[in-house]
Amino acid sequence: MKAHTKETQSTMTPQKAIDFLKEGNQRFQGNLKANRNLLEQVNDTSDGQFPFATILSCIDSRVSAELVFDQGLGDVFSVRIAGNFVNEDILGSMEFGCKLAGTKVIVVLGHTSCGAIKGACDDAKLGNLTKLIEKITPAVKAVTEPKEANLRTSKNLDFVDDVSKKNVELTIDRIHAESPVLTEMEKNGEIKIVGAMYDINTGAVNFY
Repeated sequence: MKAHTKETQSTMTPQKAIDFLKEGNQRFQGNLKANRNLLEQVNDTSDGQFPFATILSCIDSRVSAELVFDQGLGDVFSVRIAGNFVNEDILGSMEFGCKLAGTKVIVVLGHTSCGAIKGACDDAKLGNLTKLIEKITPAVKAVTEPKEANLRTSKNLDFVDDVSKKNVELTIDRIHAESPVLTEMEKNGEIKIVGAMYDINTGAVNFY
């Protein structure tokens, strides 16, 4: 499989980009990698890059976007931060990826059993991590069930995963609220902004 070119990128639509990612994840789940020569892709992309997707995911070592979507060099912009939330710098990176570099979809990718989410559920305190976790706390508060305090901790993995999903939704809301550039592009049909969850047990990505 060749690296994307300006021509192949130009044929991409937002929905087609999502379909490419879904097909790649199906290959990943089946342990059927696309036939690609990575060194050849290094050469193909030496004069420029034409990725089709921007993916915001967690730093979790099990959730590499390129691997779980079976993509190669030059295919996706990968933005990674614990808890997959956005700030000014990440929004700027996304605006670069879409407005200037031509990607057709933004995927906010959460995952099950997320350590950062667990930390937020437990209100963990540790150096600079404390400030990071505070950015996820709104998702914890937004999940109203269960109400029992002893069930609203990292030991309740169903609660953790519900908070992860809510965190993805709130992150998308922040993108819309804080990036007029991306919101306008989506309104004009140039891009889609979607959420997804990766299951660390199965390797499946579920879009929603």
